[in-house]
Amino acid sequence: MAADPLTSAVSDRICAHMNDDHAEAVVAYARHYGGAENPSQARMLKVEPERMLLDVDGSELSIAFDHTLSDSEDAHRTLVAMLRAMPQPGNAD
Repeated sequence: MAADPLTSAVSDRICAHMNDDHAEAVVAYARHYGGAENPSQARMLKVEPERMLLDVDGSELSIAFDHTLSDSEDAHRTLVAMLRAMPQPGNAD
């Protein structure tokens, strides 16, 4: 079964899932990849082939992907890989 193209509707679905079920990950993206120093809240607004757009404490923040996303499965794999690549609390870096 083929993955869904990265349409606006698919972006909305990904954002709703991330904001509802993985809010701490969205804050972590803002901090680690977006350089937000102490974000109190972050919401994923849009996932585009080249970037994700976040609202971080009322300001928009764009975070580029390391490649152009091809579809919804690529978006999922990339978001998970980005999260796993971050230093984890308690780990020696």
